[in-house]
Amino acid sequence: MSSIFADPRARATWRWGGGLAAMLVLQSLALAAIFWVLAGDNHRREIEHQLSDDCTFFRLTPAEERPEELREKLDRDLHRDLFLALFDARGRRIAGNVARLPGHAPMSGSFVATVAPTELPGKRSDEARVQICAMPDGTRLLIGVDLDDTVAAMRLVGQSLLLGLVPGIVLALVFGLVAGRRAARQVDAVRRLTTSIMSGDLSRRLPVARDPDSFGLLCADINRMLDRLQLLVADVRGIGDDIAHQLRTPLTRLRARIERGMRDDADRDAFIATAEATLADVDALLGIVAALLRIRELEDHARRSRFAPVDLARLVEDACDLHRPSAEDLGIRLSYAIRPVPPVEGDASLLIEAVSNLIDNAMKFGPAGGAVHVTLGMQGRDIMLSVADDGRGVPPAEQALVLQRFYRGRVDQPGVGLGLPLVKAIADLHGFGLAFAAQGSAVSIVCPGNGDATQAMRNPI
Repeated sequence: MSSIFADPRARATWRWGGGLAAMLVLQSLALAAIFWVLAGDNHRREIEHQLSDDCTFFRLTPAEERPEELREKLDRDLHRDLFLALFDARGRRIAGNVARLPGHAPMSGSFVATVAPTELPGKRSDEARVQICAMPDGTRLLIGVDLDDTVAAMRLVGQSLLLGLVPGIVLALVFGLVAGRRAARQVDAVRRLTTSIMSGDLSRRLPVARDPDSFGLLCADINRMLDRLQLLVADVRGIGDDIAHQLRTPLTRLRARIERGMRDDADRDAFIATAEATLADVDALLGIVAALLRIRELEDHARRSRFAPVDLARLVEDACDLHRPSAEDLGIRLSYAIRPVPPVEGDASLLIEAVSNLIDNAMKFGPAGGAVHVTLGMQGRDIMLSVADDGRGVPPAEQALVLQRFYRGRVDQPGVGLGLPLVKAIADLHGFGLAFAAQGSAVSIVCPGNGDATQAMRNPI
């Protein structure tokens, strides 16, 4: 036994089980005590009600008829459990089956007293609940009921409670120990899981039954939380690896340029050219860091408090006007077609940034001298904002990959692979969808309405 309690988990199990069993036993005892008190109180109130009725009856009976009525009432008492006697002002018995008044008897309410019966052969005293009633003519009436039947009834109630309590207490002890052991195992499973997680193993999960109870539902919620935590940790690790990978090449090139400039630049103009190229590389690196911080800020959902109604038609016009000079310099025809749409709740600066990124990607990855077309309208109950170029678009196998940070289909492609992830983060913040066209190069932001999502797009991300 000492070896069992030496184990902390065993002690915890016994504490859980013993505490629950003790609580159930105390509950059983409390219920039994309440039943016992209520049964005795109910029997007492019935007797008091009977005594009060008899007092009222004899007060209303004329004085000369009381002895006769008293005798008739005693004659009708077949079980001989009624005590009834009339006494004068000096306490002398006038009629009845009680020899004398109890000593120190209160003049109101019932009480338990020892009475001296006169008509019970072989019995000189008996326990009864009695009441002393003052009559209008100054006499006093003693009315009482023998408590032998009450004592027998309460004895039977007590025996019944004992017979019910014994198996109840045994069941409470067994159930308490079993339930406590089960609860201790469940808590211990959570404790082991947290220990594993603190040690760095994020793959462990709690078992969940097919038909879970409350603890099973809690385990399922904990597992989902751990899934999300594992995903976020993996995302952070991946971001760190991506940053190291993406910045290593520009930093190496930057270092080589500086070394070459320090070694080869012989005049001021050459040194200035090297410095300007170095600043351009530094600006590109700062742009990567700024984009990553921007995506992280959007994923935090901290900007929802600044949402307000946004006119998408005006927003698309402003985005196209902003990019029209760049499009003209590249020989690209930038156009838009806008149909009336209801306002949406969102952050106008973020939404115009998302549209600008889509337009910039279309001009960057579309064919030279081609066209970029921006459309806004209703499709079913959804608002569809699409940007398309003359190219073939993103291959289906890469549509999920291009939304990952730093992904580029080809090494020779411009950019660092943060444009579409930024658009995806803005769409997620607003509860919008991002989808690629089933055919062509259109990339769309879908603002869902009350209806189903559009059927013209596929592969929503």
